[in-house]
Amino acid sequence: MPAKPAHAAHHHTHNAKAFVREVTDVCEARGLRLTQIRQQVLELIAAADKPVKAYDLLDQLKNDRSNAAPPTVYRALDFLIENGFIHKLESINAYVGCHHPSVVHQVPFLICDVCESATEVCDERVSGLLNDQARALGFRARAQTLEVHGVCKRCGAA
Repeated sequence: MPAKPAHAAHHHTHNAKAFVREVTDVCEARGLRLTQIRQQVLELIAAADKPVKAYDLLDQLKNDRSNAAPPTVYRALDFLIENGFIHKLESINAYVGCHHPSVVHQVPFLICDVCESATEVCDERVSGLLNDQARALGFRARAQTLEVHGVCKRCGAA
């Protein structure tokens, strides 16, 4: 099977069950505790066809856990972000699953302003260029999230 190009783009429509299984395996390998609530939040994000907001997650959780509260959701989200299992899209205040949850990486996203889809651009050259520019300016980058807004191909054709 040919290798994917370094600049492959991924829409967040991957196999939700396989994604959750991979995160579960990574947690086990790293000795991390994937509690029931963390797993439930992860499953909801994985099943979503677009980035999902924290309060939408809370509303969905309340179907099974009537006592679910915002701090519960935010703690689960913090755990999932800190361990590289999901990404937070700051500009739209929403969350998406990471296509490579076993590898810590930084990726840019293309966000459609019409359908709200998010495409993860898996190209290490982009983050490399940003890190190189930061170093050249004497800046020590700790994290980066590049979000590009526009209109996706599907919405542009409509």
